[in-house]
Amino acid sequence: MNVLGITGGIDSLFEKSIAPQNGLGHDSAAVFLNFCEIFYAIEEERLNRIKHTNKLCSSSILSCLNGVYKFTFDSVLVAIYASESFLNTKLKQFSLYTPELSAFADIRQLYRYLFEREFGVSIDRDKFYFVNHHLAHAAGSYYLSGFDKALILTIDGEGDDVSSMVIDANGKNFNVLNSKSVADSLGHFYLKVIAFLGYKDFDEYKVMGLAPYGNSAVYRDKLSRFYELLADGDYRIHADRILELYEVLTPRKRGEAFSQVHMDLAAALQEALESIVFHVLRHYQVLTGHTRLAISGGVGQNSSMNGKILNSGLFEEVFVPSFAGDSGCAYGAAAYVAHQLLPDLPFKKVTHAYWGTPIHEDEVAEVLAPWQDFVTIEKLLDRSEQVSDLIIDGAVIGWVQGRSEFGPRALGNRSIIADPRVASHKETINAMIKMRESYRPFAPSVLVERVRDFFEVPGKQEDFPFMSFVLNVRPEWREQLPAITHVDGSARLQTVNKDDNPRYWELIEAFGRKTGISILLNTSFNNNAEPIVDSIDDAVVCYLTSGLDYLVVGDYLVTKKDWGSDQMATLIVTLPKAAILNREDKYLNHTERGFSYFLTWNYDTTRRYALSDVWYYVLQQADGLLTLQELMINLGFSAEQQSQIFEELPSLWSDRLIIFHPGSVAN
Repeated sequence: MNVLGITGGIDSLFEKSIAPQNGLGHDSAAVFLNFCEIFYAIEEERLNRIKHTNKLCSSSILSCLNGVYKFTFDSVLVAIYASESFLNTKLKQFSLYTPELSAFADIRQLYRYLFEREFGVSIDRDKFYFVNHHLAHAAGSYYLSGFDKALILTIDGEGDDVSSMVIDANGKNFNVLNSKSVADSLGHFYLKVIAFLGYKDFDEYKVMGLAPYGNSAVYRDKLSRFYELLADGDYRIHADRILELYEVLTPRKRGEAFSQVHMDLAAALQEALESIVFHVLRHYQVLTGHTRLAISGGVGQNSSMNGKILNSGLFEEVFVPSFAGDSGCAYGAAAYVAHQLLPDLPFKKVTHAYWGTPIHEDEVAEVLAPWQDFVTIEKLLDRSEQVSDLIIDGAVIGWVQGRSEFGPRALGNRSIIADPRVASHKETINAMIKMRESYRPFAPSVLVERVRDFFEVPGKQEDFPFMSFVLNVRPEWREQLPAITHVDGSARLQTVNKDDNPRYWELIEAFGRKTGISILLNTSFNNNAEPIVDSIDDAVVCYLTSGLDYLVVGDYLVTKKDWGSDQMATLIVTLPKAAILNREDKYLNHTERGFSYFLTWNYDTTRRYALSDVWYYVLQQADGLLTLQELMINLGFSAEQQSQIFEELPSLWSDRLIIFHPGSVAN
């Protein structure tokens, strides 16, 4: 049995959103299961290059279709991560604002239309299965854990008009013990508070990293007014009181420096979240007697909270996948359908998430070759030995191997790696490569055989492959591991198993053999303007527009050449498909009119990026076939205008406002 699980919205990449922002979800993704085995899984953002995209997962579905396990649409069931009644109601609501949607009698007809429009296939109505959002979250963790029974906790902002569920899982039976309405959403509670810290949707993990710098006691009493712990593990959120934070601080503007007030508030918020969750878990652990816990949902990605749960001793084992958020519902929906239709399917613990785009060793040199004006390409004779030597010498390296990871975390196949002993790497990577806040910590990747040597691991659990738990670094190692040890002595660790990722394991082993420390600093391979790289071309672009020292793809070492305007002129320039090119004729003051030029995005037209007139004309003519030099000649640009093009180009490219392709790889 083949099941395709999907999440996300209904708009094509090039279309203006016809549903309200995030109206049908975010973090679009597709997952293909053959019976209960995952053969392909990928987030749409990795392919369309829009962070947290809510576009239709067309590219992800095609990747599954053409992936390592071939299938056809007539052999597949489609599992969708929300209930049919909920989506039918949403369809009616959206039709009030988007009359085109009123042509569809129900959500099945809409999805049939979408598959026919995108893929030219007609799928029977009865092949679409709809799974309640929180049941998809629950299945997305439980069926990967290998547990045959467990307590399941799902927590997010909202889905199917619910913000949390507690489930007693015994075999294939899911008994919902409690669910919370959106009014009591912990996800929304967290977001409303972090708005005072200058953060918004999808910034929650940044606050988790800020919290250890603060003193939770300072605002503990203030935060305690925003929630109420009730009998029987219940709670209530008083969202209307959160505006009382104006008594404490003026909301921080984005880009403004952090003060101790911000740090203390972050610490109090993290403590409040943990207090509520522990209140729930203590009650239901006693009620059910379960010794195993599976966590999912966006709030379930709070790895500091997860680490405290693991350390509490409430449960013998705790499982949280790296894709606990909405993208993981693509797997959860598919797994739920598969196990419901075939009750005899086995439970199988999953220990990795390498299910995305593969890097084929015999194709690496061919894909890299068009970039040879910008980089030198060298075949490594002994990959692990040579790369570990570069890391020991202080290099920060982009590392691209095998199949990309499913979910929002780099787990050693699309990673930036460095020496955890070098304190300055934290500042260098944050400032020059990731271009993010200086306080943000980096994760360690450690050989699973050595995890207890370096980290305080409670109980019997030793494998943490999904970077879902923050645990303490052993005190004797903290000074020696400054690049991965946070201010409170903790680290969000990933264990690496040789069977799951032999190349990454071998590199860490070689580094450990030479240094005595079987750990590497690991962070996602991207800058602040883009999702994690997926393809080799993505990796080259990120390498060229960042401060990385080297790029390693498969068995090839890539090193930057001295390149400049002459090389840039040979590249083919393209406007991103979701971008809208604008020229605005308006009054500049009471008497003068003039033009302004800018980019917006079809999924969020409020985001504006100013352009110069010369770049506006270049992008207006860009057709994906002409090089930048050819475009400038066709436009008759003067030497001064060409100079302006090249002066403004680096920031536009680094911010991914334009796409460059070398010659033959243009689309």
